Amino acid sequence: MPTDRLVRVALAQSSAVYLDSTRSLEKALGLMQDAAKGGAALVAMGETWLPGYPAWLDVCPGAALWDHAPTKEVFAKLRQNSVAVDGPEVARLAQAARDLSITVVIGINERVDRGPGHGTLYNSLLTFTPDGRLANHHRKLVPTYTERMVWGQGDGGGLQAVDAPFGRVGGLICWEHWMPLARQAMHESGEHIHVAVWPTVHDLHQLASRHYAVEGRCFVLAVGLIMPASDLPTALPSNLAPDAFALRGGSAVLAPDGSYVVEPCFDREQLIFADLDLAATDRERMTLDVAGHYSRPDVFTFGVRGPEK
Repeated sequence: MPTDRLVRVALAQSSAVYLDSTRSLEKALGLMQDAAKGGAALVAMGETWLPGYPAWLDVCPGAALWDHAPTKEVFAKLRQNSVAVDGPEVARLAQAARDLSITVVIGINERVDRGPGHGTLYNSLLTFTPDGRLANHHRKLVPTYTERMVWGQGDGGGLQAVDAPFGRVGGLICWEHWMPLARQAMHESGEHIHVAVWPTVHDLHQLASRHYAVEGRCFVLAVGLIMPASDLPTALPSNLAPDAFALRGGSAVLAPDGSYVVEPCFDREQLIFADLDLAATDRERMTLDVAGHYSRPDVFTFGVRGPEK
């Protein structure tokens, strides 16, 4: 294995065209092109980026009340603009990854149109490899608090890292980073780069991302979303000023020792680039390897159940 394994990555801290899957997809494809032009081998985009995170659940008073007619209308628009994994939007993302020869990790609102769970929305994370393959499809295990009004519970089918040309890439969604067994499943899969997607990477989310880097001895791309308050649905008034941000970004890059490769970036759209030396993952595992010499299989047993067929 080479001692110098450099890879350039990009974090697309950007707003979607909110609740508009067609225009959001075009923006995503443009961001992918910009990342590839900048020399990135991997580009990561935030939690349910396509077509946007339901921030109105928390910042619009009354949105989470029972049988609230305006919320139902907003949810209906979200559902209509969510995407199916076997649909045309995902096919275009896969084709773009192939055309640009780039690895892509992107959060989506997933709609299930047929089969088990028909009608359910999921908070999902998709990973595409440069051959145009959807290499991983992970659904958030437990939607957090008010999110349970919008998304169903995921399964263990996507708790794995996948091979990219430069190393192994995995990811978790938001508060999954507080779930010790979900983290261990990912550590067991041998990540070099972990994509941690959040609505905003605020102080506690920075802490979780830094802890993950140290525990997993991997690089962490902590990707936040930008959402101006002006994007919030007009049917659900908020207390935010029109020029404020409902979601503030906070994207950062962490090294396997927990130090910042890129400090957090707030309150602006930006394509953030970083050059990573993946050999650092080997150096740091000398002291701690929770899937290796620190795993103690003689004491502990661990396994993951995949989705029920």
